[in-house]
Amino acid sequence: MPYLLFLFLSLFPLSTFFAQSPIQKKIDALVSHPDLVHGQLSVALMDVATNQLIAGHRADKTMIPASSLKVLITGIALKKLGKDYRFKTELAYDGVITADGTLKGNLIIRGYGDPTLGSHHFAKAETHDIVLEKWTTAIKKAGIKKIEGYIIGDASYFSTQVDGRTWLWEDLGNYYGAGAWGLNFHENLYLLELKQNGKFGATPPVLSTRPTVPNLRLVNELTQAEKGSGDNAFIFGSSYGTTRFIRGTIPVGSGSFTIKGSIPDPPFFAAFQLMQNLEKSAIKTSQRAASLYQLKEEGISIGATKLIDTYYSPSLDKIVKETNLKSINLYCEALLRLLGKTEKGDAHPSQGLEVIVDYLNNNGLPTAGLHLADASGLSPRNSVSARHLANYLSFLKKQNDIFPDFKASLPVGGKSGSLKYLFRGTIGENKVFAKSGGMDRVRSYSGYVQNKSGKWLSFSIIANNFTGKSATMRKEMEKLMLAFCQ
Repeated sequence: MPYLLFLFLSLFPLSTFFAQSPIQKKIDALVSHPDLVHGQLSVALMDVATNQLIAGHRADKTMIPASSLKVLITGIALKKLGKDYRFKTELAYDGVITADGTLKGNLIIRGYGDPTLGSHHFAKAETHDIVLEKWTTAIKKAGIKKIEGYIIGDASYFSTQVDGRTWLWEDLGNYYGAGAWGLNFHENLYLLELKQNGKFGATPPVLSTRPTVPNLRLVNELTQAEKGSGDNAFIFGSSYGTTRFIRGTIPVGSGSFTIKGSIPDPPFFAAFQLMQNLEKSAIKTSQRAASLYQLKEEGISIGATKLIDTYYSPSLDKIVKETNLKSINLYCEALLRLLGKTEKGDAHPSQGLEVIVDYLNNNGLPTAGLHLADASGLSPRNSVSARHLANYLSFLKKQNDIFPDFKASLPVGGKSGSLKYLFRGTIGENKVFAKSGGMDRVRSYSGYVQNKSGKWLSFSIIANNFTGKSATMRKEMEKLMLAFCQ
């Protein structure tokens, strides 16, 4: 673009040029909404066939996108790794197995970043108890009846930077703030069950944690709020730290109330769970479970290993579908580290972010002003414009090798995911395909519409720092996406 034209366009809002468009009038109406008087809005609507911006507002204004950001990592992972890629997890041992079945050495669970190991999300899910039974059976078949060494969770395939450097303290102890290790298990979460009672302001006691998390210390500072007040409980604590503070409120009641927390050390947790399962199955252990990084600090290392069993994840197309439909942060962060490992030989998240930016640059997509702090959108330090996302989505639509699987991963208007209850009985039903995003004072949607004439349009809508309820902003954005469908 000639510099003078660029300068001219930068001085005037897009509405100046799209003033006669009915869609632009809808966008302008949202811009004027009272809840955005003190807020910001970035909108970009593109014709996929021509790759031209056909309507928008401050399309180049960088904003916090929340989970809309997930479209980048899921699309690029499909392209770089292929739909059939599967993570693996190895069960191995070092030392020797004697004639009487004694393993004079260590049993090792070696992870390669699989975020789905022991997950409950998939149609034919092999939950953590099924995985443990499979491992126990494989150990028996290897002739092991007693283990003299450690049972070790080896997460060394990824770095120790498991969570986002700029994630909020109030997120880290909760399930959605679980970091991505080289060895993940049970989606790195536990269920915390609380006993409700009818006393306003009382502290509801903890009934149980499921599954058992070793060495977890819970400091319960919760109180009970009025009936119907919902889940306003947060678990505070960091990765690797075993002390957790439970703060906030849950409603009064007479039953139990369950919240979800992040496991402090999933590699150790996986080793501990396997140790317990072996003991129940009459395989004696030394009662020593550990993470590999813990043992290295003590000067203990793993010797040459022999493979017992290899466990494989669902294929990447299925993982991407769960990621976008259910907005699973852990899956995105694991994919980010895997891309860094496969493309640059380093699983540190910074390397994965470089892979994303390199990919955009190498395909002629705009990156000016783009700042990525993670892949999941959990960080408030991400800065992305609506044009960044809409332009990428327009480009992806032409990637025939991955678009069908990517499209299948997006929530569908009136049918699935975060769009299940939107657009029902309207022109947008089955015609809007979009990933949503939301956090405090942030709401976004990025995806595609197929309008009445059958034309494909890519779009992104991002609102930050609005006042009023998030539900109100969601309804206003729904109206705008319906206009896109005309």
